[in-house]
Amino acid sequence: MKKNLTFLLLLIGTAVFAQESNNGKKLWAKSILNEKAPDLVVEKWISKQPDTKGKFVLIDFWATWCGPCRAYIPTLNDIQKKYADKIVIIGVSDEAVEKVEAFNNPKINYFEAIDTKGTVKDSLQVKGIPHAILIDPKGIVRWEGFPLLQGNQLTEEVIKGLLEKYKN
Repeated sequence: MKKNLTFLLLLIGTAVFAQESNNGKKLWAKSILNEKAPDLVVEKWISKQPDTKGKFVLIDFWATWCGPCRAYIPTLNDIQKKYADKIVIIGVSDEAVEKVEAFNNPKINYFEAIDTKGTVKDSLQVKGIPHAILIDPKGIVRWEGFPLLQGNQLTEEVIKGLLEKYKN
């Protein structure tokens, strides 16, 4: 029993570590892991602008036409609801305001912004969406990548581990 528990704890620890370090993980963007996050530049907030002071910030680059982006929205909704006191989730689209405002399937229950110029997306050289970065309260990127990538998913468990590890 003790041996199994040790193995399980080792496995869980490795899984969390593997998620926050890229360990050869395929990225469709420039890596900025463990670096200072770029300033979030948006043209327009669709929701109210969030207060991010002292919180983790998860930026999700997405589009209304993107199937994987749409598939990930319910997970983001759940994480925002469950950890609202610790994390702010912001969906950033480079589509027209009208298109994003009209989108409601599935409904987004976190913060939303538009950046048709793709300022931050381009600075990160994002070539595939969804692309997410999780920034700790000190402004350091602690997770990056395609959140649905097999074996490297950005799940609630991974986020929970990173929130605990990098809290103030």
